[in-house]
Amino acid sequence: MTRAGDGPVVLVPGAVKGIGRALALAFLERGYRVILNYWDWEECLQPLQDMLAPYAGLYALFRTDLRDTAALRRFVADAARRFGGIDVLINNIERGGWPVVHGPYVEEQWDLEMATTLRAKWWLFDSCLPYLKRSSGGCVVVLSSIAGIVGRSGPAAAVFNDGYAAANRGVSSFTETWARIGAPEVRVNELMLGFVETRHAEGTRGWGLLSAAERQAILDHTLLRRTGTLADVVDAVLFLVERASFMTGSVLRLDGGYVLGADRVAPMPKGVLEASSG
Repeated sequence: MTRAGDGPVVLVPGAVKGIGRALALAFLERGYRVILNYWDWEECLQPLQDMLAPYAGLYALFRTDLRDTAALRRFVADAARRFGGIDVLINNIERGGWPVVHGPYVEEQWDLEMATTLRAKWWLFDSCLPYLKRSSGGCVVVLSSIAGIVGRSGPAAAVFNDGYAAANRGVSSFTETWARIGAPEVRVNELMLGFVETRHAEGTRGWGLLSAAERQAILDHTLLRRTGTLADVVDAVLFLVERASFMTGSVLRLDGGYVLGADRVAPMPKGVLEASSG
């Protein structure tokens, strides 16, 4: 599956659909060699393979359950051998949220969110770090969610579970630690996502379970009055990888202003000095 090529090597672990797939294709279009991984969502595999067909020799597709730490480490070693190293890690593993889908917590759902959104991200970074350190421009982009800030509150209460929110808050602490560990060879930054079309918005199974009023409340709470697109995410990730050469340990929030909320800035009052002047 490999052929001669000298483009940087980027690893995209959750690549079978949605944001991961869009990122993998964007990197291929820009001349990167791409390592993709998937585990489930088998119905999305053939469409992915069809999209990858023009890039034969520039990618490697693996199937690994990243909750299995031993399997994860083997995957990273095999992936690094395929193209001779790893230059960029897109740490986008997650599976969680959506109380309207999962209902009240059961132990399995809680454990799944911790194992993917939090634990697998840690082991993936740890396994990739030696290769990233040897790269001439090592870079990590960690994808997280505004759930780590807003939790189960406001219009997002039907979307973000407690464990998912807690895991994402933990991810931000990882980002700071990883930036210290990686420096000076490796930059580590976090892209904190709000409601994006294939992540907690229109293209996800939970969106249709929300009432029209609940969906509108989310949009009304977002300053830009829309959800994010895959192109929005791709552009932000490419900025962090290719242009933010003096940025590390930072969190870039891509949420359309959801965290700032629906409140608008009121006009300034006249004030005592203005009222008493003259």
